Amino acid sequence: MVDRFAQAGMRIVIADVEASALASAERELRDRGVKVLGVKTDVAKPDEVEALAAKAVEQFGGVHVLCNNAGVSVGGPMWEHTLADWEWVFGVNLWGVIYGIRTFVPIMLKQNQPAHIVSTASLAGLTSNAFLGVYNATKHAVVTLSETLAQELAMVGAPIKVSVLCPGFVATKIADSHRNRPGTLADGADKIQPAEFEQVIRAAIAGGIDPAVVGNLVFEAIRNEKFYVLPHPELTQMRVRDRMEGILENRQPTAAPLPR
Repeated sequence: MVDRFAQAGMRIVIADVEASALASAERELRDRGVKVLGVKTDVAKPDEVEALAAKAVEQFGGVHVLCNNAGVSVGGPMWEHTLADWEWVFGVNLWGVIYGIRTFVPIMLKQNQPAHIVSTASLAGLTSNAFLGVYNATKHAVVTLSETLAQELAMVGAPIKVSVLCPGFVATKIADSHRNRPGTLADGADKIQPAEFEQVIRAAIAGGIDPAVVGNLVFEAIRNEKFYVLPHPELTQMRVRDRMEGILENRQPTAAPLPR
């Protein structure tokens, strides 16, 4: 997303909990002549999100595009997850979005200028995949928060549009998101899950679409005021249609096969 926004000449604020990655990205962008500000931020902490917003406004005078994009995941049966698992994933995936909305929307409303909010959910926010219950719950919440926010902003006549990004597998480092897991929410439990699960998921992520493709789709969604951003349309239609038909027909949920 940052690369695509930079191509369009936008001024950019990037936030990351991982200081080294943030510094590297900021340096690379500056070398390309991009006006950029990097702010180390843990989106699971409201005071840090508020500080991020304050620094963005101080540096650039306002905020016109907000991307709630942080994401982490754990796998395994829900009953095997520790409370720390739930708190960590919900803190980043859901509360991070909530803090983003409650912090930045008032700024955008006060500006009274065209603006756009993009929150990253997942295909997992439109389906229900076995052994990803914690992750699924956060992503379903992000979808309905986004749908509701879009309605509310339209009802009050705000010049702010909303998009929700629901990709399938993208070649990112989400399978290694534990590298930034805070010590206060460390996981010391052994979990039961199919032996092949992690291997299959890692392979699927590694073979996922290029993040640059997703970034371009997000940019176009903002420009065209498109709400649902679905980088995997065929897979989305098949899986979502099957789920919706299952609900309408009152069928028992069944597990989809693991990706190959």
